[in-house]
Amino acid sequence: MPSVSLKKRLGKFLKKQKYPSLLRWSFRLLVLVFIMDTGYLIGIWPDWELYKAGPIQRSNFIRHYIFQKYRHQNWPDLRWQQRPISKISKHMVRALIVAEDASFYSHSGIDMEALQAAMEYNLSEQRFVYGGSTISQQAVKNIFLSSSKNPLRKWHELVLTIGMERNLTKRRILELYLNVAEFGRGIYGVEAAARYYWGVSASNLSVNQAIQLAATLPAPVRHNPATNSAFFKKRVRKISRYF
Repeated sequence: MPSVSLKKRLGKFLKKQKYPSLLRWSFRLLVLVFIMDTGYLIGIWPDWELYKAGPIQRSNFIRHYIFQKYRHQNWPDLRWQQRPISKISKHMVRALIVAEDASFYSHSGIDMEALQAAMEYNLSEQRFVYGGSTISQQAVKNIFLSSSKNPLRKWHELVLTIGMERNLTKRRILELYLNVAEFGRGIYGVEAAARYYWGVSASNLSVNQAIQLAATLPAPVRHNPATNSAFFKKRVRKISRYF
């Protein structure tokens, strides 16, 4: 039988061996995840030439809605109509920037100050309230990704946003987002929203109507011109201060 002191020395030796081994396996796992994730990004990487001009393609969010509608027969039919930015009210473009991304023209896709402010607020509230996403990030999420809060999804969003900003103009990014953003259950794009809520084209939106559509964006199903919720009214008042 080994002595007590021998057992202690053996135990210390095993402990010393355990942690380097654990670190090695953790490192290998991280390398494997990195390789797999890089392969995933290469697989979904867009051909930016298809997005530089011309018709707007269906976003992932729109495809997901069509799929989900089969499971939710009570949901309304998809409403989606494309509209070039040249035929969208300037009030709408301004309201969107005021409401969602005041620094849109000065950042390169990611607003670090807004991101930090959102993180600090979320920590103070001990829950996820704001994401601090720019219009470019939201366009990427809508077009290519999903609404998942998975950390990897957020990472993919950041990488794709950098790609979008390097390949598309700011005007085109605005045009893409205005045509794929959700403004209510099954209502995608500002043209469909303008026709649904007021029976007008996006080119004829008034200042107040544009403000209301911009106020819809954080939670379009619950807070929109039809529900006219307290949160929605507060957003409308906040955006109106800048007009």
